[in-house]
Amino acid sequence: MVIMVKRFIGLLGLFVAISGANAAEIKCLCAAAMQALLGELTPQFEQASGHKLTLEFATLGVITERVTKGEAADVAIVSPGQAEELEKQGRFLAGSRVELARAGYGVIVRKGTPKPDISSVEALKRTLVNAKSISHGDPAAGGPAGIYVAGLIQRLGLASELKPKSKLVQNAELVVPAVANGEAEIGFTLSSSATGATTVEFIPLPAEVQNYTVYMAGIVARSKELDAARALVNFLSSATGKDAMKARGFEPR
Repeated sequence: MVIMVKRFIGLLGLFVAISGANAAEIKCLCAAAMQALLGELTPQFEQASGHKLTLEFATLGVITERVTKGEAADVAIVSPGQAEELEKQGRFLAGSRVELARAGYGVIVRKGTPKPDISSVEALKRTLVNAKSISHGDPAAGGPAGIYVAGLIQRLGLASELKPKSKLVQNAELVVPAVANGEAEIGFTLSSSATGATTVEFIPLPAEVQNYTVYMAGIVARSKELDAARALVNFLSSATGKDAMKARGFEPR
């Protein structure tokens, strides 16, 4: 009996050692708009895979720049165009790109305040002209929301008129607290940023000017943990990942 117990303990120790050897520590450079989503999914991934995941969040432009400069990472989430360029540069592993989700744009107001009319392009223009203050992402920060909204305001012919009352933030995630705290009357943000927020109300942009930010994961070519990196991308694109994305205001792809 003693011998059998010793053998069992030995085998158990060997199993633990093998499991530990297969476990990896990986880093993902993530879109700031996915912070809440990935914060929720990380413990599920770690439990299912045995790997340890570190997340770092930034705008898509900043992430692309960091990967281009050769920063050590295993997975990065950027836009499809950025992912294609990174693969051409040899920064992403060829064939590793996976489209995860997209999110549309809209305006938000503080919960309990009158809901603005943006049912048409003309109605949107009137609402923006009459607003006391407007918040959106700073396009110089490289976030897709800031770049798109700045371009939209320019196309609407309102850039000069709205500039004095515009409050720019570093990414779309900061628009929600700015509006909720009363720092801005109206904010432009992504559906994913407003979903679940109890302090603001989200109204989608009219179809004529609606746009989507698409998020794509790619494996960094210099990753030393390719199997673990693939496991993460597969997990994010699995049914579990897609369900979580939908609950957070993304449209899974």
